[in-house]
Amino acid sequence: MTSLSRELVFLILQFLEEEKFKESVHKLEKESGFFFNMKYFEEKVQAGEWEEVEKYLAGYTKVDDNRYSMKIFFEIRKQKYLEALDRQDKAKAVEILVGDLKVFSTFNEELYKEITQLLTLTNFRENEQLSKYGDTKTARGIMLIELKKLIEANPLFRDKLIFPTLKSSRLRTLINQSLNWQHQLCKNPRPNPDIKTLFTDHSCTPPNGPLAPTPVNLPVAAVAKPAVYTSLGAHGPFPPAAATANANALAGWMANASASSSVQAAVVTASAIPVPQNQVSILKRPRTPSTTPGMVDYQNADHEQLMKRLRPAPSVEEVSYPTARQASWSLDDLPRTVAMTLHQGSSVTSMDFHPSHQTLLLVGSNNGEITLWELGLREKLVSKPFKIWDMSTCSLPFQAAMVKDAPISVSRVTWSLDGNFVGVAFTKHLIHLYAYTGSNELVQRLEVDAHIGGVNDLAFAHPNKQLCIVTCGDDKLIKVWDLTGRRLFNFEGHEAPVYSICPHHKENIQFIFSTAIDGKIKAWLYDNMGSRVDYDAPGHWCTTMLYSADGSRLFSCGTSKDGESFLVEWNESEGAIKRTYNGFRKKSVGVVQFDTTQNRFLAAGEDSQIKFWDMDNINLLTSTDAEGGLQALPHLRFNKEGNLLAVTTADNGFKIIANANGLRSLRTIETPAFEALRSPVESAAIKVVI
Repeated sequence: MTSLSRELVFLILQFLEEEKFKESVHKLEKESGFFFNMKYFEEKVQAGEWEEVEKYLAGYTKVDDNRYSMKIFFEIRKQKYLEALDRQDKAKAVEILVGDLKVFSTFNEELYKEITQLLTLTNFRENEQLSKYGDTKTARGIMLIELKKLIEANPLFRDKLIFPTLKSSRLRTLINQSLNWQHQLCKNPRPNPDIKTLFTDHSCTPPNGPLAPTPVNLPVAAVAKPAVYTSLGAHGPFPPAAATANANALAGWMANASASSSVQAAVVTASAIPVPQNQVSILKRPRTPSTTPGMVDYQNADHEQLMKRLRPAPSVEEVSYPTARQASWSLDDLPRTVAMTLHQGSSVTSMDFHPSHQTLLLVGSNNGEITLWELGLREKLVSKPFKIWDMSTCSLPFQAAMVKDAPISVSRVTWSLDGNFVGVAFTKHLIHLYAYTGSNELVQRLEVDAHIGGVNDLAFAHPNKQLCIVTCGDDKLIKVWDLTGRRLFNFEGHEAPVYSICPHHKENIQFIFSTAIDGKIKAWLYDNMGSRVDYDAPGHWCTTMLYSADGSRLFSCGTSKDGESFLVEWNESEGAIKRTYNGFRKKSVGVVQFDTTQNRFLAAGEDSQIKFWDMDNINLLTSTDAEGGLQALPHLRFNKEGNLLAVTTADNGFKIIANANGLRSLRTIETPAFEALRSPVESAAIKVVI
């Protein structure tokens, strides 16, 4: 669904709420999945309407989607079970135990047995862990506090908890504006038109003589509530979904590519841009449907509709919105206080924070080891030294390389978006996939001999809503793998080793940016039609590309062979550099690394310092040496909230830099109610069979 169609749903929700269609409001919330009404959810929980509570939740998540969802359903069903026991309704309690709670026995059988044993007690409060259980109303209130925390932390509810700010009766206002416009187009507009229907376009009945056009300023209330409602259809201001998808950004990279660029086709991603007609025709050539099972053929009718929007100038169909004003900020928002210095034991080569556990840091090292740190405890939870899981499945070139006893380092560690998987790329051939079970363990899931030579980067992507692994390497290739190790795509076209990859999506279009060590930037759809972009990065050498957290802005940072570094923002709609940031030294030995945070700040490591920029200002904002000891070109990584920053040190370790909120998060230890029953479920693995 396009962004305009999504906004239409919000307008309808507002209209239904204003007209007091209460049941319809909540049905549309659930069916669209765009807005989770926390107030309604709280009301149903407090009233103990458990069936409605679960039905409403089902519009947004299922029990086994992730551990947050699992805990949400577990808490609700446990409360329902305890209330049945409290009423001495053993039959109902058994029904809940067998019908609702049995699913959790798969993940923790001991917990299920413990819950079952409560049936044998006259009063379940005899169980020490439940001795403080109060009355039903109090227990529901305590549970509700925990449920709200889980929902807010659950990635599936991201951007669904806040209703957009709208002026009252916004849908009526838009309809009135449309009627005014229709009236002004009348050949013989009447001064006081009698508009009786919305089902057809308005047109004034021809009078005896022509009258001057008169604007019709109808009050919002003028559009009375009709007895029957139908879709606005083609007469409303919302074109068909595919045609309104504002998704053409990469095509602009083509239109502005240099004469020497090898342009094969256009990519449709994120805004309307001019594209020469001959390039558009390339996209319309017939192609053989993909035979790869489970993958989407993106060159479909929707794709063709999007192509029609590639035109030299904006039309009346295209709607542009002003950029939302950023909230006020200060330098105190930046993490600049050294909270701790930790020793890894080998030079740190890559780091990544867990997407939701803000103090959980994954670290990859020069000796091939990966480590999981809990920063709040300053402890290593897991360490996995490098080893080959099954040499017999590795290629002969890799086996030959290992005979030489060549050292293997980690080139990239990264979390999947839901935090359930860890991907590791190594400097020779291999990638490893681990499942993170929520406890202090990483479970081996997949080993792939992915590239000849080094695997330079690894990322997770979701083409066709299927979790995949994207890799690139010294063999000049980009490859896409499913979680069984089956190769789905093999992208060829770079003429030099591929240095980095950046999977992303705009609307329903999934694509991958890639950069090579010759400075070439390419972009790929998940098909076999070659790259859609061939462009030169500043410095013509190693470059990394990143999007801002909200996916709306694209940045790159790299260094030339001469040591000159570049940090730039790209104008996606034109394929051109929008701004170049100042503040680097003229020469660097190596490649500068960078990261983004809070949709506001950029940070890069150079000259044994961390340098910060405001995204909207090309001049250096501030810098810090973090009390000294950093690498000359330190690696750095923000956590998702932007209140912690990990940065590598010269003595085989790293420092954690924090702002005030980050310091508080490092000190916070939660002890939620009923922890004894909760923790086993929290640590249960959501198993993926591969």
